[in-house]
Amino acid sequence: MQRIAFYTIYPFLLLISLLPFKVMYVFSDVLCFLMYRVVKYRKRTVRQNIRLAGVAKNPKHAKAIEKEFYQHFCDLFLEMIKSITISEDAIKKRFVVKNKALLERYGKEGKSIIVMCGHYASYEWLLSITYHMPHDGFGVYSPLSNPYFDRMVQKIRRKHGAYLIPRNKVREALQNHHDNSVLATYGFAGDQSPQMRPKNYWQRFFGIKVPVFTGGERLAKEFNLPVVFAKLEKKKRGFYEATIEPLAENPNDFTDYEITDEFLRRIEAQVKANPAHYLWTHNRFKHKDKAPE
Repeated sequence: MQRIAFYTIYPFLLLISLLPFKVMYVFSDVLCFLMYRVVKYRKRTVRQNIRLAGVAKNPKHAKAIEKEFYQHFCDLFLEMIKSITISEDAIKKRFVVKNKALLERYGKEGKSIIVMCGHYASYEWLLSITYHMPHDGFGVYSPLSNPYFDRMVQKIRRKHGAYLIPRNKVREALQNHHDNSVLATYGFAGDQSPQMRPKNYWQRFFGIKVPVFTGGERLAKEFNLPVVFAKLEKKKRGFYEATIEPLAENPNDFTDYEITDEFLRRIEAQVKANPAHYLWTHNRFKHKDKAPE
């Protein structure tokens, strides 16, 4: 059934990816109407997350954020599909990377790096960062349940010079790269909700105590890798910008969780500046009342 589902859906995805951007965004408008007005996809979760995060000035502002978010969400979904066929020149024009000198310096110094970002703006097109640095690119991800779609996603990333590492094999991959002197960058989108475990680290995110991913910080310290933050912005429809900022040049100089806390602070600042471009469909606060004493 998974194979049938893939070969039934894939031709439509390929067709969408071949559409000119102007036509694709018309399709996105239609999709937005269906998702927001008809299907009401995760509308309750989105509304609750915006309220809990306290990013709206009043109910009218919250409604405006909600509407703009769904438009952005549909754009993001179709831009992800567009990645199947988009050229290197096109994605470099639409996703600009600033402060590339920092990445180049680490490359000249022979240092692999960890890039931390949030599920904000076009985190999907951040994969194109590999066009702007001498490192091999690797993204940490959770494999899809359908192996055919999972292979498709991996193929899209490889097309743009990035490779995916399953979450449970990240340390193994870093050790292998370290032993074989592979110059690499590792992308961590660490702002979502981890599974509940007794040893979880809890911190306040938008004032709400939640469990937090700490894998990026732990691996940075274990392998002594500099950590940078990718500050993502949506400049206008279909155009994005990533500013690479130093987060921890020497990670072992920082106390435990200090890097993670600073990462969360920067994500909060991004979201507060323009709340509509955050991934509100994810139930980030589902464990908000479960923090240990």
